[in-house]
Amino acid sequence: MLQVKGNQIILRAPHGMWVVEPYGKNTVRCRVTRNTRISDEKWTLLDVPQALCTWQQEENKVTFVNGDLSVTVENCAPYFPGRVSIFRKGRCILTTRQEGDAANMFLHTEGDHYRTVLSFEAHPDEHFYGLGQEQQDHFDRKGGTYDLMHFNTKSTIPYVYSSLGYGFLWNNPSPGHVELGKNRTLWCADSTYQADFLVFVGETPADVAKIYADLTGYAPHFPDWASGFWQCKLRYEDQEELLEVAREYKKRGIPVSAIVIDFFHWTEQGEWKFDPKYWPDPEKMCRELKEMGIQPVVSIWPTINPNSENWRTMDEGGMLVHTETGQYGTFQFYGQQTFIDATHPDTRAFVWQKAKQNYYDKGIPNFWLDEAEPEVHPQQFGHLHFYAGNGAQTAMLYPYYYCKMFYDGLKEAGEKDVILLTRAAYPGSQKFGAAVWNGDIPSDWRALRQSVVSGLSMAVCGIPWWNSDIGGFLFGDTESDDFRELIVRWFQFGLFCPVMRLHGLRKRPESQKPRHPGIIEPAGGPNEIWKFGDRAYGIIEKIIHLRERLRPYIAKQLDITSRTGLPLMQPMFYRFPEDETCYQLNDQYFFGSEILFAPIVEKGQTERKVYLPRGRWQRTGSGEMYEGGQWVTLQAELDQFIAFVPEGSNLLTLFDA
Repeated sequence: MLQVKGNQIILRAPHGMWVVEPYGKNTVRCRVTRNTRISDEKWTLLDVPQALCTWQQEENKVTFVNGDLSVTVENCAPYFPGRVSIFRKGRCILTTRQEGDAANMFLHTEGDHYRTVLSFEAHPDEHFYGLGQEQQDHFDRKGGTYDLMHFNTKSTIPYVYSSLGYGFLWNNPSPGHVELGKNRTLWCADSTYQADFLVFVGETPADVAKIYADLTGYAPHFPDWASGFWQCKLRYEDQEELLEVAREYKKRGIPVSAIVIDFFHWTEQGEWKFDPKYWPDPEKMCRELKEMGIQPVVSIWPTINPNSENWRTMDEGGMLVHTETGQYGTFQFYGQQTFIDATHPDTRAFVWQKAKQNYYDKGIPNFWLDEAEPEVHPQQFGHLHFYAGNGAQTAMLYPYYYCKMFYDGLKEAGEKDVILLTRAAYPGSQKFGAAVWNGDIPSDWRALRQSVVSGLSMAVCGIPWWNSDIGGFLFGDTESDDFRELIVRWFQFGLFCPVMRLHGLRKRPESQKPRHPGIIEPAGGPNEIWKFGDRAYGIIEKIIHLRERLRPYIAKQLDITSRTGLPLMQPMFYRFPEDETCYQLNDQYFFGSEILFAPIVEKGQTERKVYLPRGRWQRTGSGEMYEGGQWVTLQAELDQFIAFVPEGSNLLTLFDA
């Protein structure tokens, strides 16, 4: 049965039902379920103003027109689920595809939840971008298959932008997978009450990005201090070691915006406070750092075990993630840990009060939210129980509520601008000040190359504050020539990222003596810029000073982001959507509206090709002019990078200083 009820098209059949409706201008929301009624659960979706549409109803077909988007729902009985077709300016961009009978679409899992599969016809000329962080080289996701789940180095945002001019948001926090094949496009939720997706169209990628932000939220104002250089390592073992590093940067005249106090500064996992044996006076430490113009940032882990002083309260209060058999222990790391349940409002209130008392009230308003996926082992999410529901249906929400916990607490405490460094995200995390990084990646050239793709993919997915560990996280040897070359090239990439942060677990030199023998988690090797050799140090120092000169430009661009949803790291086709070549580029991008950057990402490379779109472009440093609409081959020795600004840009002088 096909009917129009209010602003909805409802299609009922023996095996389930569709509800299709406009959801803001140029947007449609589609829900389909095996059950006999539709759920109104929005998850992280925001309310938007209702759109004015025109409607046409025939015997077995209903069509509505919403701006440049039109939608047709057809009753194709006896086959369920009928057919839904979506058009942009008259061109069909998405059509549901029949894959046998309803049994192929819905497979019962438990209660009123089903493994639900939606299949769509494929377009051979279509390109897809997004899906969050995947450690791979393919910026264009077309032709690939991808798991929809979070783990360390992988943060799934179930959203893609299509080169046909539309965005597709899969509004289901269930883990699953997606196939962006040549023969079909398929989205699957492993266990869900209903499939829920939105499609929205615009004239340009920027228009689509704004609609996505309308639906999921805009990044807030970027803190002024956060656009500078962040110093970090795994890890500073005590208060004095951290201050010694900060003082040395100050002595050398190298500007530092933030320094990070990493994990195991605490007394026990699940006790969010400094160990007074190694951090005896945090208030004094924070005062000295701020006098140097350096913001302290502290690491938070959501792990807890029965040794924690907070265990009993949280356990009895239902504030912990547990398994469906009632047992704890989901992460082996210095004992059996479980995770706090960030989806529970009581958890968020309790943990924030601990963090406020032990960090914020001592002068630390900035937090690094590690383990944000959360990193459970094994990754069998149906085995987990959250306040939000079974993990097979809700697990992807965890990083969203983890950020919300600290954002809400900081705002309530009176903080105006909030930034939260976090290892995973979900649609809407950006409105909580999430600055995502791509996890514990290796210190190698492949990881650098893939980080460029990760940053651009997250930008497409509405996560505009992004960064990577400069130099990579694992296995970096600061005394090797390969690493010293790598870290210079990574610093050049970090210069043109929203957050410029050095971090890593470096190899400990044999001569390095432990500061505290027997400490539970000793520090890795040194990770300060003067530890990478004289040549690298000289180059990196200049890059950091250049970043300082670029900060007013970065602030201006991020203000635009907060108003429009347009990211700071922009794929080439964002600025030149009419240029087909720009859809094929995965290793160059725009940093804001005026800087075109082409990183060097291969060992020993001092030459690369760069595509210049229409216009006239001046290379930074030399000022040399190039005509656009062509490929150019350029040299870049280790102390050089390849960037351009449009002819006449005032930015050119910043690069010459």
